[in-house]
Amino acid sequence: MTTSITTAQGIDGAAIDGGLYTDVTDFARDTHWLNGPVSAYTSVGMGVFVVFLLIAWWRARREGSAVMAGVLATPFAVVIAYLANTGIKDVFQEPRPCRALPHAYLVEACPPPDDYAFPSNHTTVAFAFTVALALTYRWLGGIALLAAVAMGASRVYVGAHYPHDVAVGAVVGSLVALVLVLAARWLCGPLVTRLRQGVLRPLLVA
Repeated sequence: MTTSITTAQGIDGAAIDGGLYTDVTDFARDTHWLNGPVSAYTSVGMGVFVVFLLIAWWRARREGSAVMAGVLATPFAVVIAYLANTGIKDVFQEPRPCRALPHAYLVEACPPPDDYAFPSNHTTVAFAFTVALALTYRWLGGIALLAAVAMGASRVYVGAHYPHDVAVGAVVGSLVALVLVLAARWLCGPLVTRLRQGVLRPLLVA
């Protein structure tokens, strides 16, 4: 079993799953027709999750205050998950695979040296949205899960991340969203009830 190597430069990600990473980037090299769509999705696909959140908010106006509290907590959970993930990046300081494996095929340009790889911010945010949405509407969370998996896969395909960067990012985003949204549903329902009786009523009640 291959283990990671910690050096003054951070985790040696190539020692963890560099072979799997190059398998994916070799696939990207052989599928030039797919490079454009995947690059576009990995760049702007996060907007899909914003649309999902708007759908959840629109439907939650007809639901109880706990449901609306969960929806309103989602953006906060996403931001906190992103910040937590950024903190992890700064601790482990894993160089991007494009620097450790410079001959790998890249769809996306190599980021600056201080833009670390582990874990993937894109994947963290996508899975934070997904779990938060699933706690409110399971069917919407199911659709978001497909989009989140595609986002994580796209980060490896374009050469920006190792597979383990994506896997850990998914865990970080999921755990943060799970804790914060459940807490919001439990603790903030009465606050939402009061807000629904004030000037915000048009935004919180159908």
